Amino acid sequence: MWYVSTRGMAPRVDFEGALFSGYAPDGGLYMPEELPQLDRETLRQWSVVSYPSLVKELCSLFIGPELIPRDDLNDLIDRAFSRFRHKEVVHLSRLRNGLNVLELWHGVTYAFKDLSLCCAARFLQYFLEKRKKHITVVVGTSGDTGSAAIESVQGAENVDLIVLLPKGRCTKIQELQMTTVLRENVHVFGVEGNSDELDEPIKAVFADVAFVKEHNLMSLNSINWSRVLVQMAHHFFAYFRCAPALDLHPLPPVEVVVPSGAAGNLAAGFIAQKMGLPIHLVVAVNYNDIIHRTVQRGDFSLSEAVKPTLASAMDIQVPYNMERIFWLLSGSDSQVTRALMEQFERTGSVSLPKELHSKPSPLLSGSRLCSQVPGGRAGCRADPGDSRGDPRPGAQGGALYPDAEG
Repeated sequence: MWYVSTRGMAPRVDFEGALFSGYAPDGGLYMPEELPQLDRETLRQWSVVSYPSLVKELCSLFIGPELIPRDDLNDLIDRAFSRFRHKEVVHLSRLRNGLNVLELWHGVTYAFKDLSLCCAARFLQYFLEKRKKHITVVVGTSGDTGSAAIESVQGAENVDLIVLLPKGRCTKIQELQMTTVLRENVHVFGVEGNSDELDEPIKAVFADVAFVKEHNLMSLNSINWSRVLVQMAHHFFAYFRCAPALDLHPLPPVEVVVPSGAAGNLAAGFIAQKMGLPIHLVVAVNYNDIIHRTVQRGDFSLSEAVKPTLASAMDIQVPYNMERIFWLLSGSDSQVTRALMEQFERTGSVSLPKELHSKPSPLLSGSRLCSQVPGGRAGCRADPGDSRGDPRPGAQGGALYPDAEG
């Protein structure tokens, strides 16, 4: 399995190269050169396995056995999930009227980032021990990524972790999770500004290839392919628990509501769709609604300012994983993707071409707008620009992810 940059100007790499790079040298994000297509029999076999086993099956498709032999891969994933509080690691709670909530909060920090970061950290240390290397991980966070990254690598001798958090913009518990870890390899800094603003210098650093190589730098934000890979398992697990039967033809669709910040979970679901999983994605955002506007009107542009809300991990206006979705929608056209993203980086505003904007409709169109209502309480409503309002007719139940940021 080879990985290419969404912007098409960087050499292709294997999984190890994608894991250690984060951003590609041309500023793009790594994606598999080809996506495996899953047949009905494979989906049927996967439908009865546990969540950790599902992660193993998915990872084995994207990590060659010459890099991590299957027995080693299984062991790494088992150890990654060993500290989760729920025996199933991920649990689906069934509510009324076909609504289900996928519980992704059973990790040590109570954020869904624990699921992907604990695996990414195991993969990272596997290669570092094998190559006898040391690296420095740089993470910018709006909340949950920082604490989950700290939990995954604290105390590791071959990893130093630098976390940048926006002062006063994280929840108190997340700030404490990040600032009370007394480990020599963990370095946490408060930064003036919001999470989008602190991402800018981080991306500038990673654009300096010589500097990155000299100091052995990498990132574990949701730009990192390993994060998106593990998050794909959420969508498969939700589908298998919600679908009434897998012997129907065609397979019954399931609607999945994904609260989104940087759109890592959304990109993971979109990739799962492309592999043959019949899910319909509903993106949920707060006042910082750039993804909603992109899906509804093709308006990929910044608002005047990031508005702080109770859902601080969703207070993002630069959802970098949308680049992966644009690349998939364009038929893996790196020239189109590069032009869109470079214009966005220059001007903060892009109107998606009609041929690109029209494509999300069958798969991604039904977004809702979640917002902070007066009085300080969190509320959720169907957006007036969303003609659907209710779940898509014919969808078999649905799953809601009650978490965000990536």
